[in-house]
Amino acid sequence: MEYTAIVQQTEDGWYVAQCEQIPAAITQGRTLEELDENLKDAISLVIEIEREEAMKRFNGKQIFHRTLELA
Repeated sequence: MEYTAIVQQTEDGWYVAQCEQIPAAITQGRTLEELDENLKDAISLVIEIEREEAMKRFNGKQIFHRTLELA
């Protein structure tokens, strides 16, 4: 899966980014390479938190998982 980042360089030279597909994933970095790594971490954390919250909503209910692959 590919994600798109909206990137802006601040007046003091830092880069700030937000993921278009996951707006809660926002981060910054001194370089574009650092920004990319930080944004990957932010995306992973948001997905993990959302997964945990979903499991709480279904706590005690009979569920099953299905895996979907997006093109």
